[in-house]
Amino acid sequence: MSLDSITTSVDEAVSGFFEPIATWLGEVVFYTVPVGGTDLPLIVAWLVVAGLVFTTWFGFIQLKHFKLAVQTVRGKYDEKGSAGEVNHFQALTAAVSGTVGLGNIAGVAVAVTIGGPGATFWMIVCGLLGMATKFVEVTLGVKYREVHEDGTVSGGPMHYLPKGLTERFGSNGAKLGKLLAILASVMILFFGLFGGNLFQVNQSYTLLVSVAGGEDGALGSSAGALFFGILVAALVGIVLLGGIRSIASVTSRLVPAMAIIYITACLVVIVVHVTELPSAISAIIEGAFNPEGVAGGIIGALIVGFKRAAFSNEAGLGSAPIAHAAVKTKHPASEGLVALLEPFIDTVIICTMTALTIIIANPASYRGGEEGIGGVTITSDAFETVLPWFPYVLTVAVLLFAISTVLTWGYYGLKAWTYLFGRSKASEVTYKSLYTLFAVAGSLLTLQTLIDLADAVLFMLAVINIIGLYLLAPVVKRELNSFLEFVRARNAGAGDDEEDQESAKTTV
Repeated sequence: MSLDSITTSVDEAVSGFFEPIATWLGEVVFYTVPVGGTDLPLIVAWLVVAGLVFTTWFGFIQLKHFKLAVQTVRGKYDEKGSAGEVNHFQALTAAVSGTVGLGNIAGVAVAVTIGGPGATFWMIVCGLLGMATKFVEVTLGVKYREVHEDGTVSGGPMHYLPKGLTERFGSNGAKLGKLLAILASVMILFFGLFGGNLFQVNQSYTLLVSVAGGEDGALGSSAGALFFGILVAALVGIVLLGGIRSIASVTSRLVPAMAIIYITACLVVIVVHVTELPSAISAIIEGAFNPEGVAGGIIGALIVGFKRAAFSNEAGLGSAPIAHAAVKTKHPASEGLVALLEPFIDTVIICTMTALTIIIANPASYRGGEEGIGGVTITSDAFETVLPWFPYVLTVAVLLFAISTVLTWGYYGLKAWTYLFGRSKASEVTYKSLYTLFAVAGSLLTLQTLIDLADAVLFMLAVINIIGLYLLAPVVKRELNSFLEFVRARNAGAGDDEEDQESAKTTV
């Protein structure tokens, strides 16, 4: 029996078994209600409302303290002797690498095709709101992290939900928090294996085959797929062995590199079509409030834009706090401020650049407005309007995005696994072996049903996580005030010793 027939049989068997579960859970998690002539997924409303509530609660923190966030990520307020494994910049790039991916390229293309140019405006709005949510969850992630004897750190919703709820509500909070922590760990682990690993490898391989001669090319065979899978698995396995320090070391170079490559490619397209820029911006603004030919009109453009942004930056899902928890700091809110830059980079910058490139280049695949067409194809066609080899640049960007996502979700999954099964050497080796095997499987298997199930599971986590964020928001307020006091003292010229003493007093 050939390898192709084996993988086809496995795909069919897995799909047949899990399809009813995936369908049911998808209908529950992504349940929609009719609004203004279109359908609104309630989970999107849940995420957007959270962003709006936290934006108001913390006094538009994403605007008020944006400069402070940039200064913090640059190391201006670093403190000597802080527990943790990585600096602010490394923690940020590690977390960004988990959110920036195919959604920024393919998902945005589909969004502006279905929702029109106006969807871009609402993506930006949702991204700005998500900055506040990200601040809250990451502050909690650092506040309630666990620093182990060997200096490594564990954090995320599986830590701040039980610890925070116990601190605020006693024994009743402890019971609820423990249950939520277990559920959060299972959800993060499941998505990590299928959405953060297998799907990314599968889509990367598919794109690579398409630009390397298709099914008849060098990588089109099952042997080529296996080679690609083993290569990615080897790279991921080597980096995972080094933990978050190794991952952060890679992503701190990879994320800026891939962002520069991708944004430069977008700018080239925009510059070549620069005469179309004013009309594109006009179309985005007019389309946001007076769209034509879009299902649901204004509400339709808004929903499509919000949906794409919410799904892209993962604000409120509880995943990013796992990476940010490893930061070296004595003030949890310092990393919360750094984290609010994440949706800005992911959604406001990269998603907007993708949308502008497509709208300005206006390729035939975009003008056709076909909902079923692949998003990567639309974006690739936009690049191709400038130079025929630009799709290769896109391929490099997608591969870098995908590999960085696989690395970061490997770490997220490891923290979920060790919470459930312990931190023993055998436990960690078992997980890392399993994760690398899934990377190999990603080049051979589609397992679309399991990927759909993983998406539903991850967004179900958002329901649990955001409830916890609401309940623990007063804790975040205290931590923010503590860090702002420290910043004022530092800016007033306090010495290092005084700063360390002050931080010891104000850190809970």
